[in-house]
Amino acid sequence: MAPASFHHITNTVCVMDASGSLGFSLVERLLQRGYTVHAAVQNHDCELQFGGLSCDKKKLKILYADPFDYKSIIDALRGCCGVFYNFEPPQDQSSYDEFMTEVEVRAAHNVLEACAQTETIDKVVFTSSATAVIWRDDRKSITADFDERHWSDINFCRKFKLWHALSKTLAEKTAWALAMDRGVNMVSVNAGLVMSPDLSIKNPYLKGAAEMYEDGVFVTVGLNFLVDAHVCIYEDVSSYGRYLCFNHVVNQHEDAVKLASMLTPSAPSHPQSFDQDLRIRQQRISSKKLNKLTVDFESRPQLEN
Repeated sequence: MAPASFHHITNTVCVMDASGSLGFSLVERLLQRGYTVHAAVQNHDCELQFGGLSCDKKKLKILYADPFDYKSIIDALRGCCGVFYNFEPPQDQSSYDEFMTEVEVRAAHNVLEACAQTETIDKVVFTSSATAVIWRDDRKSITADFDERHWSDINFCRKFKLWHALSKTLAEKTAWALAMDRGVNMVSVNAGLVMSPDLSIKNPYLKGAAEMYEDGVFVTVGLNFLVDAHVCIYEDVSSYGRYLCFNHVVNQHEDAVKLASMLTPSAPSHPQSFDQDLRIRQQRISSKKLNKLTVDFESRPQLEN
């Protein structure tokens, strides 16, 4: 049976923050599908990047929205029926540490509160991370695959200074608590490591990469796949709760070497033993819920212009 189609009041949506790879790609994809898009950015300098869009920009409105300035968020959401929210760290605080947790939680709270106060908002798609799912003290003893029902343990993340996982977990929990309290229709996308053009070894998702690899939960997601998942989840009226989103599992030596060479192209490669090359870690994470939802997405019609 095909997923239910979408029925929103207007075709105007807000992408916040639209300045990163995911936000920019979402803006482009939504415009291609016929939406009017409010691209909310934290910095006025970000406006220049939208000149490179490969689609009609007549339905694009670029707005300044600081996630710590409530009024600017309200202004960006005005007239929108949907919101795609993903957190981009402030330029003066780009690295993840314990302080970033407070920043991300506060931003999530402000945006969800603004959504609750905007009567036209019909649905919020909240971008979270697989790191908000997999980090637990008992992860090796869990018999079932990790899925959307699991949450990373906050104390475990603090103990091992997994700041990205801590930030994503607390921000998502804050968003869910506020959404349920205020009656906001929210769905979250818990994405794997995003394989975007700006991916580097400094990406905070990679903290604990060796342990994720050994545990069979090191997952990546192509940027286009992630964008389509967001749009599908937004358009499908049957979507609910959390969705783990990935399209590749790094669970064998060849995959790990390929990713390492991509992240550190100048580093020398170290040959491994033949036995180690053949080892495949058992996959222990599932995206079945998302797979069921997206099966017919490509065949769905675009909006009427």
